[in-house]
Amino acid sequence: MLQVRARSRVIALSSLFAALTAIGAWISIPILLVPLTLQTFFVYLSVLILRKNAFISQAVYILMGLAGLPVFAKGMSGYGALLGPTGGYIIGFLVGSFASGLFLERFKERKYSKPVSLAVCVSIVFGMGWAVLSYWLRWDFNLAFWSGVAPFLPGDVLKAVLALILARRIVA
Repeated sequence: MLQVRARSRVIALSSLFAALTAIGAWISIPILLVPLTLQTFFVYLSVLILRKNAFISQAVYILMGLAGLPVFAKGMSGYGALLGPTGGYIIGFLVGSFASGLFLERFKERKYSKPVSLAVCVSIVFGMGWAVLSYWLRWDFNLAFWSGVAPFLPGDVLKAVLALILARRIVA
């Protein structure tokens, strides 16, 4: 019975975080080539709440977009959004939540495991986003960094701190 409850909890929370990530995409402020959204806040929060299962929520989110639901930034959907200039960030949500969730699960007893896991997630999301954006900018890594990474890092550090605070209140 306990396993059924745990699975039900993971399914329910994964669905919730997939929906919250989609809602975070609708809150979009255009900045150069990449919009500022609240998606990453919900990715970070899902890592802190779901840990090793956080990637499930992002897989569901991506599948919703691939199914044609307008859940990506600017109301986009489909493969075009994943193959476009911001597709690396979206795939980074999945890979980052997977890696940082596993890290958090493995080192959950360590004092700084939560902030470090979010740093891992931020690094993966922005690293993948930077790489794909660079491709779209004819491999101009400098332009991609200054238009798709640097303007967003301060805000994402703030989002990560807010996710840490909120997660502490939710889990406590």
